[in-house]
Amino acid sequence: MQHQKRVPKLGRKSSHRKALLSNLAIQLVKHGRIQTTHAKAKALRSVIERLITYGKKGTVHHRRLAFRVLRDRKLVKLLFDHIAPQYMNRQGGYTRILKLGFRDNDAAEISLIEFVDYKKPDEKKSKEKIKEKKTKTKEKVES
Repeated sequence: MQHQKRVPKLGRKSSHRKALLSNLAIQLVKHGRIQTTHAKAKALRSVIERLITYGKKGTVHHRRLAFRVLRDRKLVKLLFDHIAPQYMNRQGGYTRILKLGFRDNDAAEISLIEFVDYKKPDEKKSKEKIKEKKTKTKEKVES
């Protein structure tokens, strides 16, 4: 019986479920919003809320805990330096789940999970920095 059990099993073994939620968390941190089944979105919400809380605390210990899930230093840096500071005044509820309907082939309920009030890092700035570096290297080569 599943009375008082808080872990959604998602029809998978524990290692498979952990890998699935880790991969979904990676994609959500990368893109800011992802489309998945409603059950997976609800399971992912608790993982992401915990990661953002780690990001708000910002200690080395919490970075290492986040690295366990995200498995990429760039994503941990993005989470701690860009995403988490946006939610410093918010006490939870960092994500929103929107129901989109049902998938055609198997009628699974599809949802969109996204960060609330999320502003992506400026890609223009990074592109401008790359252009500046290229012009500097060209100037060095020419001289």
